Amino acid sequence: MTTRQRHIAHLHLHAALTEDQYGDVIELMSGITPHVQAVPPNAVQMDLTSALRYFDLPPYDVVQLAMLRLKAHYGIESSAGLAGNRMLAAMAADASAPGETTWVPVSEAAEWLYPRPVTALPGIGRTMADTLGRYGLHTIGQVVDLPAGTLQRLLGAGPARLLAERARGHDPRPVTPAEPAEHLIADLVLERDCLDPARHHRAVLGLADQIGQRLRGERQITSRLTLTVRYADRSSTNRTRTLPEPTNHSPSLAMTALGLLNALGLQRARVRAFVIRADALLPANSTYRQLSMDPGDDRARAAEAAADRARRRFGPETIRPATLAGRLP
Repeated sequence: MTTRQRHIAHLHLHAALTEDQYGDVIELMSGITPHVQAVPPNAVQMDLTSALRYFDLPPYDVVQLAMLRLKAHYGIESSAGLAGNRMLAAMAADASAPGETTWVPVSEAAEWLYPRPVTALPGIGRTMADTLGRYGLHTIGQVVDLPAGTLQRLLGAGPARLLAERARGHDPRPVTPAEPAEHLIADLVLERDCLDPARHHRAVLGLADQIGQRLRGERQITSRLTLTVRYADRSSTNRTRTLPEPTNHSPSLAMTALGLLNALGLQRARVRAFVIRADALLPANSTYRQLSMDPGDDRARAAEAAADRARRRFGPETIRPATLAGRLP
């Protein structure tokens, strides 16, 4: 049986963040993948493996999407590393200048590590570095080439074994969120400041559809939606509404989201981005759906289920609501 290759991203945030700001960043990144781990004081790691199919993008492009969202929403510059495990991703981020991403594919990890200084490996303190340096071991490649018995005589069995594993790029640790995801978010950063109410309408409708797809894919329902609108001057407004009943049905979510948009009375506001947050999540099988005498409702849900199956097989853009045909703003 083959093991699915992991794609881990490590983002260094070039900003001094308060605890609340750090939490906002974690929440924003959870809109890309639920597998987000804080690396205090100013970094995050994400397992992108399950997100690639949803976004239908290569791993590198998903990292660029994350960096763009950080810059657009909070003005935070970041540098990133992308690799097959947490250690390599963090090392790659350390090697990246602000605004840049270093990608270390699994097939190239050994070659990438070989010439790097041994002190670039995590856990190499001054004492161990001095010991290795006295014996002419300055690069990771030199450690890899050293016989295991010799390394054990220098460091002891336990430290030598751990160093050898790291020098070969091995790190089995998973990305572990602090707690299970209790919400989902979908956001859209517009290509330019937008004044057009019709485009605002389409943007919110598209985000509500995304939330519905993700809820159904994760077999969850939501009881509450929050719409956040960010403006050209970096200010923002929020509106929250409890749904008539918990649901993952896209038309019901869209109706609530558009109601929130209308309540804001944006008129000719210069909008930079929209965010929809679904929280108060529950397992989809934990509640009963209110029965409807309208046969059209059952047909709509059957069509929605068929569309979800088509998206899982052929990609998320295979089927879209008619009102979203064409290009979103």
